[in-house]
Amino acid sequence: MAIGLIIIGDEILSGKRRDQHFPKVLELLAERGLKLDWAEYLGDDPARISATLKRTMASGDIVFSCGGIGATPDDHTRACAASALGVPLALHPQGRANIEERIRDMAAEAGKQADLDSPENLHRLKMAEFPEGASLIPNAYNKIAGFTVGTHHFVPGFPVMAWPMIAWVLDELYSHLFNRQPHSEQSVLVYGSMESTLNPLMEALEARYAPVKVFSLPSVGDAVTRGHIELGVKGEPALTASAFADMCAQLGAMDIEYVPCEAPA
Repeated sequence: MAIGLIIIGDEILSGKRRDQHFPKVLELLAERGLKLDWAEYLGDDPARISATLKRTMASGDIVFSCGGIGATPDDHTRACAASALGVPLALHPQGRANIEERIRDMAAEAGKQADLDSPENLHRLKMAEFPEGASLIPNAYNKIAGFTVGTHHFVPGFPVMAWPMIAWVLDELYSHLFNRQPHSEQSVLVYGSMESTLNPLMEALEARYAPVKVFSLPSVGDAVTRGHIELGVKGEPALTASAFADMCAQLGAMDIEYVPCEAPA
């Protein structure tokens, strides 16, 4: 199953906040022998969010969506998920109980009696309105849950909440996928050559060792680093090793200067 990431918020697209989710999700997946297949960034546009979710829900992919599940006017994700599914929003009983427990905790910390019927606290219950049939993703930070519908998992935009929630989803729902596809990557740094020169070699390797993938990452260099191309192969370990040996042999036959790279962590 492909795994995708959706990051929602005008503040990301405007640059007011720097996205931290993408590298962390890569890390969380890699720790479990999984990889990210795609990612999308969206602003707070309900029509675009709904259309995107409708498309990704039809794909069957495992998708994590970060942001937009609060209760302020710019939080549209809960309603958009319901729209994409064609179901109404419904107040989740356990989600409501969690929020009310949080309200009591906050009042106790302030030395006050909680008023669950105050307009402010009733408004907070909107954060437990999820698409009908959704299940909860626990939030250990403040008890205000995220939610799951199908293979889509919705968490807050705050990293301190989102990352443990994503880890929980992976461990609770997808542990059967962990480390199922052994993967390796090997590469070299090529000097004094152009991608156009290497392209026939790359195409031949992909054809001969499919489904191993060949990649090329050029660098113009700087005052202390020579310009180079990182040329490599990645995929199933045994086939990747054969492709890498063939690649190095052909580079040598072409009299192209190269040095091996260290294997990625």
